[in-house]
Amino acid sequence: MSSDTDGQRIVALDALRGLAVAGMIVVTSPGAWEHSYAPLMHAAWNGWTPADLVFPTFLFCVGLAIGLSMPGLSATDRASPAVWIKFARRTALLVLLGLILNALPTFDLAHLRFPGILQRIGLCYALGCLICLPAARTGPDGMLRLDAGVTLSAAVALLIGYWALLAFTPVPGFGVGRLDTQGSLPAFVDRAVFTVPHLWVLGLTEGVGVTYDPEGLLSTLPATVNVLIGAVAALLLRQPTDSLRPGRAAGLALVLGVALIVAGLALDPLLPINKRIWTPSFALFSSGVALTALAVLHALLAFRVARIAAWPLKVLGGNAILVFVISQVMGAYSSLALGQGPDGAVITPQAFGYALAQRLTHDLKLASLLCALGVLTLIICLVAPLHRRGIHLRL
Repeated sequence: MSSDTDGQRIVALDALRGLAVAGMIVVTSPGAWEHSYAPLMHAAWNGWTPADLVFPTFLFCVGLAIGLSMPGLSATDRASPAVWIKFARRTALLVLLGLILNALPTFDLAHLRFPGILQRIGLCYALGCLICLPAARTGPDGMLRLDAGVTLSAAVALLIGYWALLAFTPVPGFGVGRLDTQGSLPAFVDRAVFTVPHLWVLGLTEGVGVTYDPEGLLSTLPATVNVLIGAVAALLLRQPTDSLRPGRAAGLALVLGVALIVAGLALDPLLPINKRIWTPSFALFSSGVALTALAVLHALLAFRVARIAAWPLKVLGGNAILVFVISQVMGAYSSLALGQGPDGAVITPQAFGYALAQRLTHDLKLASLLCALGVLTLIICLVAPLHRRGIHLRL
């Protein structure tokens, strides 16, 4: 990785970010939810599936972007209110855009979901900047250098602190150390802060109703660890001023990624891997997967044929927020009635696409997957003209 030019570094970031966005679209755009393949469905509670690794990989990429942008800031910039205003504006825009998307398609404000994916990205980005920038060192050229030691220490502190909150904070009516959908501290905090009408409608406890949100407030703390690890990983994407020889940094990233995976799995018996409340074991495991994927992608992108094959990922990763918005808007309107079929059944965009896919195959799960791949292809075609013109929208 140390032999990358600046442009090649962005290719590695965009490819990983594009892979995460592509995974998100495939997971959230099936022809029929009940006919999705198991790996494309989130774990019900404890455990993990490939679908659970999509969002943390995107957060890891947020950290990569923070780390890669650090050498472009000077100590003077860090002290400038304009820089911090820019970070605050970006955070506010992400949260606002997330709320608008949550309001689609009916804008029922009485039941508007307050937490969400973009909201979490915004908060994790803000926390990541608040940790990384003040601790950054000033290099001989007057530009900032990420302090890996301080950043990783902050990540460890967040994980230990979050574990202590989960293990020792008494939840009214439930006691201490509960990690279930209703009695866990993150679930209680979300019900208390946001109130039940403003949580994810599928955050259910059997026999009770809505009790939690998977992008809740308290679990933003361990989710920020994925951002911090991504920021440290950016140090492996520097230009060749490192003591590491070309190729060795990629191997180091792979080793560190596997180590994080092992650490997460080792913690699983004591503190289950759980995306819904983002347990420390999940933060470590998912960060390891993202770092391993980065190392593999970087190694592959050294070959021209791989760079050509990765073009769709670069299209998605270069305009990741726009792609996310398009997919969310399409998803919000996918179940709206377009009319009635000959049998009286309501026709929706999702049902129409699923019916078309079933003409290609009688395998219901495969047909459902083909619908998701069709949505992914459509979005790539919509965004590709921007990519060709070098237009990459940023908040």
